[in-house]
Amino acid sequence: MFNNKIRKSLVATALAGTFALSANVLASDLKALHQEGSQIQRAAVQSQEKINTIYEQSQELLGEYRQVVDQTENLKVYNDFLATLVADQQRQINSVQRQINGLEDTRKGTVPLMFRMIDALEQFVNADIPLRTERRLERIEKLREMMGRSDVQLSEQYRQILEAYSIEVGYGSTVDAFQGTLTLNGQDMTVDYVNTGRLSLMALSLDGNAGWVWNKQSASWDELPGSYLTSVAQFIKMARRESTLEMDRVPLIAAE
Repeated sequence: MFNNKIRKSLVATALAGTFALSANVLASDLKALHQEGSQIQRAAVQSQEKINTIYEQSQELLGEYRQVVDQTENLKVYNDFLATLVADQQRQINSVQRQINGLEDTRKGTVPLMFRMIDALEQFVNADIPLRTERRLERIEKLREMMGRSDVQLSEQYRQILEAYSIEVGYGSTVDAFQGTLTLNGQDMTVDYVNTGRLSLMALSLDGNAGWVWNKQSASWDELPGSYLTSVAQFIKMARRESTLEMDRVPLIAAE
């Protein structure tokens, strides 16, 4: 009986120890499990934060990608536009080059013509009545100087030559009076000149006592008879707008 009691007591003690040990182990496991759960939860939070960061970065990259795609498309359109402009500019350059080549060919034919026109104008002035001859020859000399200037365009050179021709044409249709120097027998004298176009060129001394008319055939001055002097003086006044225009006697050399 006594042994049975001892045995039961020992069993009970063993069971109690076992239960106590089991409780400690369970508490330790629960604590470890709780810690593990906390770690898992923190890891989950960290993972979620990483996922959120990656998502935000992916959204930014997607936005940048779309922006790059849009910019690429815009650049393609702009490049096509520039290519069109470049092609058009090249066509214009080719056209201008063709025109320049044509102008160069024109220049090769025009420049010699212009020099011939100047030479012909000088020959004409020298063969014409001595009407403002010095001024007209100076104009021709300026034309020659102009032809040697690189800063004057061909069109301007041609225009000035034509203008000189126009001035020469004007001498044939104007009535003009002016003072100048007349050389006779090696002596110079100041006289009043008057011309009716190229039909007649006369000179009258300042005192009105002598007069002369240019003879185209002999290319010399012929002295006027006294009967013409009053008419010539009146004609000079009319040319200067000092008297009303009236028909009067003036010496004319008949054309051949």
